[in-house]
Amino acid sequence: MDPLHDPDDEALLDPRQARDLAGLVETARLASAVVRYGLRTRVGAATVVLNQDNPLPAANHACALWGTLAEVAGTLLSLEQVFAEAGRSEAVVFASPTTVAEIEGIADDAGWRAVEELVALLHRTRQDVRGWARPAEERDLPGIVDLIADDAGLSEEGEHRLLRHLEHRLDEPRSVLRVVDDQDADRISGFAQGFVERRVGLVEQVVVRPGRRRRGIGGEVVAEVVEELRERGALMVAGYSEEGGTAERFAEACGFDVVYGVTAYARRIDDLL
Repeated sequence: MDPLHDPDDEALLDPRQARDLAGLVETARLASAVVRYGLRTRVGAATVVLNQDNPLPAANHACALWGTLAEVAGTLLSLEQVFAEAGRSEAVVFASPTTVAEIEGIADDAGWRAVEELVALLHRTRQDVRGWARPAEERDLPGIVDLIADDAGLSEEGEHRLLRHLEHRLDEPRSVLRVVDDQDADRISGFAQGFVERRVGLVEQVVVRPGRRRRGIGGEVVAEVVEELRERGALMVAGYSEEGGTAERFAEACGFDVVYGVTAYARRIDDLL
């Protein structure tokens, strides 16, 4: 069974098939993270991506730590140095079915800590599209940066870097960026970002202005991004969400189902210094 061509098969919950599926999703995430000046490389038993233009953790992380326990432990030690040399304040690893099951104990022994429990999701049910969203334009980018900065707690320097990165994405044919205009003010009320790589579509970010939530804006902009990803050739559409709570319920309302868990591990670089 090929998860890409049969993404609705229940066998995707089987550990081996979940690993194949996670590999497809992570390959697409890595391709998205390197736009435009990012670097993808191998460090020991891990795949690593670093992008100085994008301050968000999704663009600066390691994944797919697969090997012997000694190889994985050595890789975690090497990653600390790699992220330090890249000027990152924190090293991040996303552990999914492509990572050895023993990662929790290895990470704990190496001084890494689990900081977030996530779930990977597959889009199953198509939603009605009402046409509220439109493709983002260059004039929308400062407003998108403001929404992300508030949500992620970015510094002023991080905002400048993110603006550069979004400018690159507007020129990237694999990237999808949709916004919804605020009917009561000259600004955007929400946006969603997507990416397609090797027939795998990703819904990567969804942010709605706090005062405009619970009005259907988030669901609408997600539905339009999903439709555009499929129009660009995606056979499956995936995403990540925090496990449980509002974010997962929102994803399910948008037609996504949970397919496997992902744990984010972090190591503060300043702890090492």
